[in-house]
Amino acid sequence: MPSVYVETTIPSYLTAAPSRDLIVAAQQQITHDWWRTATQRFDLFVSELVLEEIRAGDPQFAARRVEAVRGLPVLGQNDDVRSLVRIYREQLGLPHRARTDVVHIAFAVAYELDYLLTWNCAHIANGYVVRRLMQINHGLGRFSPLLLTPGELLETP
Repeated sequence: MPSVYVETTIPSYLTAAPSRDLIVAAQQQITHDWWRTATQRFDLFVSELVLEEIRAGDPQFAARRVEAVRGLPVLGQNDDVRSLVRIYREQLGLPHRARTDVVHIAFAVAYELDYLLTWNCAHIANGYVVRRLMQINHGLGRFSPLLLTPGELLETP
């Protein structure tokens, strides 16, 4: 089965209270629709960073987020991930506030996962970022996962 790195925004949208913002509410619904069959169609993974991020904040919602990913394999930090983080921080051109976003990308690349799934369209699932990442990885001789939102991986009828 294809492999998917589940970035922090996915369990966050999956377990959050319904938003009054129409766009966010739609993204939450798409996340629910995708999640419903995801484990039957994909091998899902999270990282140590995802677990750290989903444990933060309101304890009630943090518990929901942790429960949502319970049982998913957890990818560990290693020298390959750390090396890619350094390269991407230097070459991707993302702002300082996106430092952890680079780590998510590095996990997906280091573990050669097919997809990185996120709702972070500013610093991850962004055409400019994807293009730069592909150029960097091509130069490194590395695999580039597809950086997508759940809507792009919905089950086709």
